[in-house]
Formats: sequence, C-alpha cells, structure tokens
Amino acid sequence: MIDFVFDQCVLLLLFLARHLGITYKEINVWIFVVIWPVITLILLAIIVLQQRRIRQLVRDQHHT
Repeated sequence: MIDFVFDQCVLLLLFLARHLGITYKEINVWIFVVIWPVITLILLAIIVLQQRRIRQLVRDQHHT
C-alpha cells in the first residue's frame, strides 16, 4: 500500500513538473522547502491568534 501511494505521489509530481516546465527536483524543493513551511507558519500564526481571541472572549464573558 505504501509503495502504491508513494508511486502515485511521484507520478503526480512528475505530471505537475512537466506542466509547469520545471524538473522533478525543482518541484520537490518548491513544495517541501518553500510552500509547505510557509503554509505551516501561516497555520501556526492562525492558531496563536485564535487562542488569543478565545482567551479574550472568555475574559470578556466573565466580566459581564
């Protein structure tokens, strides 16, 4: 099963690379060194902001 999923992912990356006019290695770098970390940082920032917002709402609720 793992081999099948891996092979399908490789085929998808090759397909995307071909249609974007870049190499397999380049698309790997873009996805796993640039895009994924940026998305992870954005999601972490959203979590922090939501936690702050929830804390503030709870504080405001206790003061009313």
